[in-house]
Amino acid sequence: MVAAIAAAGGQAVAAGGDVADADEMTALFDAAERAFGGVDVVVNTAGIMLLAPLAEMALDDVDRTLRVNVRGTFVVSQPAARRLRPGGALINFSPSVTRLQQPTYAAYAASKGAVEAMTLILARELRGRDVTVNAVAPGPTATPLFLDGKSQKVIDRIAGAAPLGRLGTPEDIAETVAFLAGPGGRWTNGQILCANGGIA
Repeated sequence: MVAAIAAAGGQAVAAGGDVADADEMTALFDAAERAFGGVDVVVNTAGIMLLAPLAEMALDDVDRTLRVNVRGTFVVSQPAARRLRPGGALINFSPSVTRLQQPTYAAYAASKGAVEAMTLILARELRGRDVTVNAVAPGPTATPLFLDGKSQKVIDRIAGAAPLGRLGTPEDIAETVAFLAGPGGRWTNGQILCANGGIA
């Protein structure tokens, strides 16, 4: 990806880390500031989706889900809140499934409900900073996270539930993120923006 961006005339660096590790995320922000002089947009997409009926789900899986989805969002949001420059944007992710009450999604939906709460509160805590904080709530989207472990019959049924009759694409979601990150999204703040084709 870095090479593709450079080939197109852009500038990019790659840095990794555990989203739930505060030291590693601080280092990530440091790397961005060294390369670009500051941080203007943070898109916080890391997440895992472990599914099982609530009564049967292993507590280790619950802990893993909360560590990545809740603690990870919190850990990334802290330096974002401190270091985003005026005019900046923090964009979290919380799926539309939090509104659907689907069996087996209890831990995942609960973790993402926490992401929504953090998003709405942080937007208000950053009053006066000229930094927007929103969440994108995709519906079913044709990504490996969604498709993994599902039969084609199940995928087709879910796609058919949307009024538009299809799954979302990564490009659909990227356009929503680009809106929130760009000048057109500056008056959108403290919102959960559903990009789900009308499924919920």
